[in-house]
Amino acid sequence: MISFRQTLALKAVVVMICCLPLSLLAQSDTTAVDTMSENDSVQTIYPLIYYNIKKSRSTASASVVNGTAIHHTPVASFPMGLAGQLPGLKISQTNGQPLNEGMSMLLRGRTPLVLIDGIPRSLTEIGIEEIESVTVLKDAVALAMLGVRGAGGALSVVTKKGAAMKSEISFSGQWGTQQATRNLIGKPLDAYQYAQLYNEALKNDGLSVQNNGFSDAAIQAYKDGSDPYLYPNVNWTDQVMKKSAPMARYNVNARGGNEFFKYFVNLEHFNQDGLLKTDDGNNYSTNAGAKGYFVRSNVDVKITDRVDAGVYIMGRIMDLNAPGSDGTNNIFQSILNTPNSAYPIWNPNGSFGGSSRFQNNILGQSLYSGYFIGHTRTVLTDFYLRRELDDLLPGLWAKARVSFFSDMRENYTRSKGFAVFQIMNNDANTPVYGQYGTNSEQVNNNAVAYQNRSNFQEFSLGYSKNRDLHDLDILLLANRDNLIAGSNLKLTVQGISAHASYVYDKRFIAELAAAYNGANRYPSDGGFKYGMFPSMGLGWNLHNETFLKDKSWLSELKIHGSYGMSGLDNGSYFTYIQSYNNAPTTYFGSTATSTTTIAESFLANPNITYEKANMLNIGLDSRFLNDRLSFDVDYYFNKYRDLSIIRGTNSGTLGIAYPNENIGKQNNSGVEAVLGWRETNGKFGYSVSVNAAIQQSKLIYNGEPAQMYEWMQRTGHPVGLTYGYIAEGLYQTQEELDNRATTEGYTPQLGDIKFKDLNNDGVINQYDMTIIGSEKPLILLGSSLGFKWSRFDFSTLLVAELNRQVYPSGNSYREFLEGVGQAFEMHLDRWTPANPNAGYPRLTTNGGPYNGEFNNAATNSFWLRNGNFLRVRNIELGYSLPASILNRIRLKSTRVFVNGYNLFSLSSKTFNGADPENYRGLYPIQKVISFGVHIKL
Repeated sequence: MISFRQTLALKAVVVMICCLPLSLLAQSDTTAVDTMSENDSVQTIYPLIYYNIKKSRSTASASVVNGTAIHHTPVASFPMGLAGQLPGLKISQTNGQPLNEGMSMLLRGRTPLVLIDGIPRSLTEIGIEEIESVTVLKDAVALAMLGVRGAGGALSVVTKKGAAMKSEISFSGQWGTQQATRNLIGKPLDAYQYAQLYNEALKNDGLSVQNNGFSDAAIQAYKDGSDPYLYPNVNWTDQVMKKSAPMARYNVNARGGNEFFKYFVNLEHFNQDGLLKTDDGNNYSTNAGAKGYFVRSNVDVKITDRVDAGVYIMGRIMDLNAPGSDGTNNIFQSILNTPNSAYPIWNPNGSFGGSSRFQNNILGQSLYSGYFIGHTRTVLTDFYLRRELDDLLPGLWAKARVSFFSDMRENYTRSKGFAVFQIMNNDANTPVYGQYGTNSEQVNNNAVAYQNRSNFQEFSLGYSKNRDLHDLDILLLANRDNLIAGSNLKLTVQGISAHASYVYDKRFIAELAAAYNGANRYPSDGGFKYGMFPSMGLGWNLHNETFLKDKSWLSELKIHGSYGMSGLDNGSYFTYIQSYNNAPTTYFGSTATSTTTIAESFLANPNITYEKANMLNIGLDSRFLNDRLSFDVDYYFNKYRDLSIIRGTNSGTLGIAYPNENIGKQNNSGVEAVLGWRETNGKFGYSVSVNAAIQQSKLIYNGEPAQMYEWMQRTGHPVGLTYGYIAEGLYQTQEELDNRATTEGYTPQLGDIKFKDLNNDGVINQYDMTIIGSEKPLILLGSSLGFKWSRFDFSTLLVAELNRQVYPSGNSYREFLEGVGQAFEMHLDRWTPANPNAGYPRLTTNGGPYNGEFNNAATNSFWLRNGNFLRVRNIELGYSLPASILNRIRLKSTRVFVNGYNLFSLSSKTFNGADPENYRGLYPIQKVISFGVHIKL
């Protein structure tokens, strides 16, 4: 017979599945409590994907940040809020376009796997306030159960869950203003300066100014602006970009429950307007903005005394807007390729300006080429059922869970063309126009950009036994993850794994973990290739030893180490199967009869396998002076092998591309440390934390061909270094030109970069190329400072990178590319006989008998720059209203705040005030000033 409690639980299941929003009404007679006990804060509990473990009982290397640390960060992709907060994690952003930020993550130099509530997900845009915590897992013990997916590390997100507490409803709103950071090292030159420098570059290249350049009359007209139609001077950035744009985020969530029913429900809206100008005459937006709607419902139910169940549902809708056919980046590329003098915005008759060479008016491209919407829809559902098996064995439990995920983006393109016109008779009063392009009606197109689906199944069996001096925890797990991307065949990753932890007398720790799993895209018939990935860890809590136990100044002192193997399934799409495609038509016979031929698409590799990593980690965790002072440090050494690369000895004479092979080897090593201090004295408290990571790598093997000289070798040096010529300044005299080594295929000119002849053979060629980048390890720094006085609070986050180098190049830095590109402020300091100490070589138009591009654009150390920077990532000032006011309006708490994001950076003079991460002319990264309110009912 079903008991009253079971009946109540079954009704609750129906409610959570059919009427999730009604959970907002649930109440409990218990008082509000945290989901973790007072002593088990997010800093002392490791959420390690498949299990939670106290830090004092773990040998793993992991770092945790509470979700509240990123809740007010005005970003759509949550990892961008983690920069500087987790040691060893490097977050980079190279673009500011909403939902197209060019964001990348590296953990100890490798790309980590992202998991949400313990399941691998390809999501980084979720509701910010649904995040409970984010953990990075870095060593073999922490990653062992991932097996063939763990070699890159992991970033694990835990979402908020319900709790046995009175229903608590929270609302937060945040409104801000965005302003563009500078996205170019040098500003584009005006038309007058551009024309002068262009003529000079023509002379340098041995070309005729009279036939190819600007006349004196034209230069004067550019200078005085006397004829803006024939001699325009247009700042295209100002024409298409606004000074500022709004952004807003709204969130409402509810959390609560009782002994039988617990819930967390979250609704969030994010709206980021773009920085492009729009035309009110359009009945659609051409701005580069984004909107997101996120919903989550996490419900847990106690069905019986021994059976728990849960349903976690997440949905999102995201819309990305852009001008033209997803043309935001095209606009910024056009700005880089179009000098201010190219054409007027409008002609005297109101038509778009243009020319035979520049047939795409940038303003028309931005406002009148149509619009684009990328519409993303995502649904995620997780179900679990857990039963305590104490009736069989005390401490034993079993859990089963399944998950379904669907993600689709549909692109709506509404494009149209426009004609541009050029005045052909050099008379703006009675102009004769030449037309380029045509005006066309709007063309509508819808297409599915991608559609991804996955289903996940998992069964786990756990056992926990705490008796006297012995603590034992065992976890056995089997899971299967099926992923389908578009029309591709299914990718399945499946296997079993286990973890065991033993603690003796709270002093000695031993952990064993292993996984046996694999994927299904391997020879001979798309079968599974499995691997064993074992690991072990040992730890010693010295603070529990009798000789230290009574020391009042010591709270914690633990040394720990781990070693093991992990893997990475990096196999391409069935590349072990030789495939063929249509090749050029071949003619046979006296009548030249044609026939279709086929050719190999690529060389098949029947020996593909997964990548492997042997990981060593040694660490020290310590707390002093009643937890006021803390210091943690880790040293790691990871040996990667069977890396999937194209061998260095490949040759074009084969006539087909070489396949990826599992032959690469490299080592990654480094040190990570966190130093913190916190103090509370009455109404005043403060905290300071600094984290640092020193990262270095070494290439062990990549199939590099035998080099003629030692300095040409890449093997044995850090991975990813720049190779090129060593620059030794600029040629200043004819004597230098006559007496230095000759350059193969080119005759250097005065003002060109001179290169070092490493082998002293009198010729500059490929045998003189070597490492030109620094071999110093990369240093990542993060620092947070916070204080609270009475009802005021303040916090700030700083992020820095040291020993970073950049190589400015391309159309955002070089002059007159393809003979017509932009020129920039730094080109004013070019070499001339009157300016021998210039910071830039002689100018060139990329043509003529003395084309300097051949020499100066070759990869060389002249262009390598210091890329160090310090960024004020986040700063916030808040005020919490007093209880005397809150009680009158029946609110639990209310906090108002002002937040600044990306307010300013300190960087080397290389960047000349430009953003140190986005200095190549792409959509600018924004600095944001916002204010907000957080209310709890």
